[in-house]
Amino acid sequence: MFDRLSEGLQGAIKSLSGKGRLTEANMREGLKQVEQSLLEADVSYDVVQSFMANVTEQALGEKVLLSLDPSEQVIGIVRDELVEVLGKEDSALSLDHDVNVIMLCGLQGSGKTTTTGKLARLIRESGGKPMLVAADLQRAAAVQQLHVLGEQLGIPVYSEADSTDPVKVCQNGVKKAKENDANVVILDTAGRLAIDEELMAQLVNIDRKVQPHQVFLVVDGMTGQDAVNSAKAFNEALELDGVIMTKLDGDARGGALLSVKSVTGVPIKFIGTGEHLDSLEPFRPEGMAGRILGLGDILGLVDVARQVVDEKQQAELEEKLQKGQFTLDDFKNQLASMAQPGLVKRMLGMLGGPMAQMNQMLEDEETEGGIRRTVGIINSMTLEERRDPTVISGSRRNRIAQGAGVQGNEVTQLIKQYEQMKPMMEGMAGKGMRERLKAVRDLHDSAMTNPLGGVQRTKKSTGTRLSSKDKRNNRKEREKLLKQARRRRR
Repeated sequence: MFDRLSEGLQGAIKSLSGKGRLTEANMREGLKQVEQSLLEADVSYDVVQSFMANVTEQALGEKVLLSLDPSEQVIGIVRDELVEVLGKEDSALSLDHDVNVIMLCGLQGSGKTTTTGKLARLIRESGGKPMLVAADLQRAAAVQQLHVLGEQLGIPVYSEADSTDPVKVCQNGVKKAKENDANVVILDTAGRLAIDEELMAQLVNIDRKVQPHQVFLVVDGMTGQDAVNSAKAFNEALELDGVIMTKLDGDARGGALLSVKSVTGVPIKFIGTGEHLDSLEPFRPEGMAGRILGLGDILGLVDVARQVVDEKQQAELEEKLQKGQFTLDDFKNQLASMAQPGLVKRMLGMLGGPMAQMNQMLEDEETEGGIRRTVGIINSMTLEERRDPTVISGSRRNRIAQGAGVQGNEVTQLIKQYEQMKPMMEGMAGKGMRERLKAVRDLHDSAMTNPLGGVQRTKKSTGTRLSSKDKRNNRKEREKLLKQARRRRR
């Protein structure tokens, strides 16, 4: 997420930390790099100027220049100013009515209909009972798409075949929700390829006659300042309660996210971080600032972890940990819960530091495939072997490897990883989710262990014997790559 912006800001701050002593001259040089990174990310020019004025005023003060670690002070200043630009945290939905009506609007291609399903899922996870209303009568496939999403999620969808009056559809949908005891109605309204008078008139008509309690605009985060301009136009017509920014997992540069609140005054409520229906997050300015600067987002990570943790299984695991009885079966269950598409990459991105860098190099298929491979090895073991891996002899190892379709050394590697993880897991007994995730991040920052719990790749034969010269050249190349990796982690 926002790789180029993150690299630019982190590089600028790193250049300051490399100075023996910070002066006003090299501080200004570093801040110029910060400004350049923001402009390249397509942040609004006025927002950049205001941001830099506030940061420069604080960074050039004696309190910073004369401090023991000025670069750390600058990180704090930039982080606080990023939070200020992103807006105060305001992601909570106000569901104070018997039936709460939420209207979603946006241009075609912004992901509005899919976001309708994602939002409904999030509301249901929070204890709500949502119903979707298919009021996009302009796009032929919109009504059918919403029905498909509703079936996937198990959430009812209201629509009227051959209807041409979106206002009537919305009004009847709200009545149907009351009859079905739903407490949240989400209206999926029509979009256009561009803003026009007909679109705005229709939306204003729905807003006036249906009187939704909250109106959210869905915008494509990859469109940069066009997204900001759209938000401005929609807000002038409808008085928006919030923005949902989608496609932030793609090539979005970050300009729209950093500009929309300052330019329009409308807060960002949610962000879409993937194509899957669980890829919608409440927006946290502090967490996002931490991600951009490579500091991580522990609170966001806790929320994601809670979504994949079964409370009953977690209570049973906690009891086992306190008794020192963490087995390979428990290890397998923990890994299996992480095998959801894209989940590992999302969580690594929130850890910050080296883990966020590793996230950029991983492919979903590789991480999820590694997890499934590990689960397959554990499933090939007997109950006795899972409870006590010390009984696994050479012949047993070969049997397990054959059953899982892997090499024998992969079984050995898995057992070693389990033995390293067992005392760490048992040492976390009694700690809360946040403390556990912090411990995991600290562990990875200090020692680059395998974060996926997966099996290392088996070394394959090259088919040729290397000469002494080839070996020396390969060794030099490996050392060069290692040095580059270390420099990136600093």
